[in-house]
Amino acid sequence: MHHESSVRLQKIISMWGITSRRGAEELIRSGQVTVNGAVVKDLGFQADPQADHIRVKGKLLKKLPPKIYVLLNKPRGYVTTLSDEKSRPTVMDLLEKVKGRVYPVGRLDYDVEGLLLLTNDGELANAIAHPRKEIIKTYTVKVKGKPNQTTMRKASAGIKLKDGSAPHAQVRVIKNLKSNCWLEIKVHEGKKHMVKNLCREVGHPPLKVVRTSIATLKLKGLATGNHRYLTDKEIIDLKKVVGLE
Repeated sequence: MHHESSVRLQKIISMWGITSRRGAEELIRSGQVTVNGAVVKDLGFQADPQADHIRVKGKLLKKLPPKIYVLLNKPRGYVTTLSDEKSRPTVMDLLEKVKGRVYPVGRLDYDVEGLLLLTNDGELANAIAHPRKEIIKTYTVKVKGKPNQTTMRKASAGIKLKDGSAPHAQVRVIKNLKSNCWLEIKVHEGKKHMVKNLCREVGHPPLKVVRTSIATLKLKGLATGNHRYLTDKEIIDLKKVVGLE
């Protein structure tokens, strides 16, 4: 029976954050999904996640808690994990007032500051992290020295890094200081240390790195160490960009 709240099975599975919609389709095709005890292999099948008993690989999908979307301005000296083997402070220590469990979407290095999204919306988290979506992330970076035009062009063109990648970046100077300068760097890849490595590779080591935006989300107006909930408009805009609306 289809209720108004019925949705396709693959969407339900990706909403729970188990796998992507494509991955969910594979699970359905291979007979690993049951609804109310019956195996379902039809990709058009709809179910009600609140009323139906859906099992994936034998495991029952529990009812989803309300969706929570938190924006944190991460300070330096915090790790983006739920716990740390070296007992360093984690971003979760800053979110004790948030009711309900949320998880970081992607990571920021221990010494990197700025915008971090935390949510229990697995589908949105997967979509933001997917390399094919090419979600633009903006950083402001204080670097040693002052890059010249040739260096800036080189950085933007995609120089080869030690890990073999050659990320394209949009780089522009936003403020010149006496012996250093602030750059704005936009990238759509999320490889570890990428922004720092890009700066080092062109001979201007990073002194401070702050992520200021992810797609449509902006850090503006949020003090370091503080967090806030996303507005309805921010959630809608973000879902549009990652193709979920």
